[in-house]
Amino acid sequence: MAAQETKQRILAAAFQEFADYGVAGARVDRIAKNAGCNKNLIYVYFDSKENLFATVLDHHLADAYAGLEFTPQNLPDLARRVFDFAQANPDVYRLLAWATLERTAARPPSREREHTRKIPLIREQQNAGTVDGALPPELILMAVMALATAWSPAFPFGATVNPDAEVEPAAIREAIGEMVARIVRPEA
Repeated sequence: MAAQETKQRILAAAFQEFADYGVAGARVDRIAKNAGCNKNLIYVYFDSKENLFATVLDHHLADAYAGLEFTPQNLPDLARRVFDFAQANPDVYRLLAWATLERTAARPPSREREHTRKIPLIREQQNAGTVDGALPPELILMAVMALATAWSPAFPFGATVNPDAEVEPAAIREAIGEMVARIVRPEA
């Protein structure tokens, strides 16, 4: 049980370290210190800093996917829920941004599985006539996720761009839902 507890402390410390510094800037010494363990244990449990990063990212994305039911029949609502999650969990999106920028980790398995699972579900809605069939389902999924997460403090156009702006998060959330509705609405 002690080994599992140590791994959990390492994962928690690594999450914050990677969210703050990315893979290149993260230091195994700091992770070990913040986890209250010997630095060598990180290599014993995870082999490398890159594998530790991939494990942390995959774990947090899997949690996000598990907590966000995919509703292809109501993509505007999905965008609103993803917006809420991004606002509440900006460090998860910072991890994803670091992975994209540094290209240090392959697409996490949970992300790959979710992407592969969602595309046919969107296509089903296109075939049923509830989602615009003229657009590739991959583009629809990308648009929903991009709009839903763009206001996250982790991204350059997000909430930190103009913190004095008098735009309420609730208004942004609803506008995002409406934009998604316009994108996915079948042509009349």
